[in-house]
Amino acid sequence: MNLVVQGPGLNEGDLEALALLAKPAQIQPVAPGAYRLTRAMRNEGIAPLCEARRIDHAWMPEGRRFADLRLLAMDMDSTLITIECIDELGDFAGKKAEIASITAQAMRGEIEYRESLRRRVAALKDLDESALARIDRERLRLTPGAEALIAACKEHRVQVLLVSGGFTFFTERLKARLGIDHTISNVLEVKNGRLTGALIGEIVDADAKADKFREVLSQLKATREQSVAIGDGANDLKMMKEAGISVAFRAKPVVRARATCALNWSGLDGVLNLFE
Repeated sequence: MNLVVQGPGLNEGDLEALALLAKPAQIQPVAPGAYRLTRAMRNEGIAPLCEARRIDHAWMPEGRRFADLRLLAMDMDSTLITIECIDELGDFAGKKAEIASITAQAMRGEIEYRESLRRRVAALKDLDESALARIDRERLRLTPGAEALIAACKEHRVQVLLVSGGFTFFTERLKARLGIDHTISNVLEVKNGRLTGALIGEIVDADAKADKFREVLSQLKATREQSVAIGDGANDLKMMKEAGISVAFRAKPVVRARATCALNWSGLDGVLNLFE
């Protein structure tokens, strides 16, 4: 196995400490602040050292190449973008704290997702739909490294699937802006220029995300090993389980515990460094 380590503060002393524990055949620079320790030995001291020094680490099989992938799927809120759109809508409705609290509970898996979403959307009743455009224009920002990751997907003909328990208003704009191939998200009901507090159609939850992932993978005639899924919340776990490599991105503990690897301090372009 190879040990990939990366992080904004990774230094020579960190590499020396890791080399003593992992005894790698070679230390290869991958990108600024990222290294691959080839044929490394597992050691129980590696994880706590990396945690203490704010270093992301991942055990990767030899020969896994990004160019061999066919599908990369990722969540939207707090993954592709830095905000939770529904929390920002709650801010415009004067209910941000209430909605953010429900969001956090759902992300940790403490509330069933469908129920949590219904409660949060209901709190937005009568909000002027212009708030959606204001959030897109004033508050929505891409996560550092997002554009580099998507550019690499285009270069290597890896299709991108954006999955979200959030809303089509935002996913469709990101699809057009970034050239994303596939999206799935929820549709807010709007009447007379105001949100009704309801959704149109089926709710996109954990099962819907996983179903869409399998559907696109099948369309591409790709294998599980040719896929990556990136997420941060409990409702991403079923989709992540379907992928050959799952990445918990600045995620809740329940997600980090079940993912192939976690990126807690690196940007989204850190996904690229995992592969050869």
